[in-house]
Amino acid sequence: MNKWIGIGRLTKTPELRYLPSGVAVTTFTIAVSRDYKNDKGEKEADFIPILAWRGLAENCVKYLAKGRLVAVSGRIQTRSYDGKDGKKRYTWEVVADEVQFLEWGEKQEQQDTENTEIPGFESVDVPDDELPF
Repeated sequence: MNKWIGIGRLTKTPELRYLPSGVAVTTFTIAVSRDYKNDKGEKEADFIPILAWRGLAENCVKYLAKGRLVAVSGRIQTRSYDGKDGKKRYTWEVVADEVQFLEWGEKQEQQDTENTEIPGFESVDVPDDELPF
């Protein structure tokens, strides 16, 4: 069985792309807080990469923005690729079957607060040259 379910906040607003075949795809990361505190008394978070396809991808881009709370269910997928340095790299992500929008509102309103920090979470930006696609 390969099933993953999590609730977290988006670390940045998703962007829609289309494959040459015309299939819609988006990726985004959610910050999922852990139930315990570290030695310094701080809560930690895991940053989970999410991949959504077709209509689900289009809806995510249409309604989601940085900081929004979502529930995601799907399967974990691993893959490998050759990095620019010639070394094999491994990556993983959750391929979403379902994304539940737990906070609603106009996306435009959320974009006005795009630089607002999410309490307890750090924004993580991955350079485009590190992405396998």
